[in-house]
Amino acid sequence: MSKTAPISLLPSSTLLARVMASIDRLLTASSHIAVRNGDLPRFGL
Repeated sequence: MSKTAPISLLPSSTLLARVMASIDRLLTASSHIAVRNGDLPRFGL
């Protein structure tokens, strides 16, 4: 019999994925606005 228990990280990884997707959408929208205004988009945070 094993003395270890499986640890499920699904909720925290899903939350992290949602946060990263939100940041990605924000940066993409900012880049599109910058290109529309004729500026160079900022890369990264």
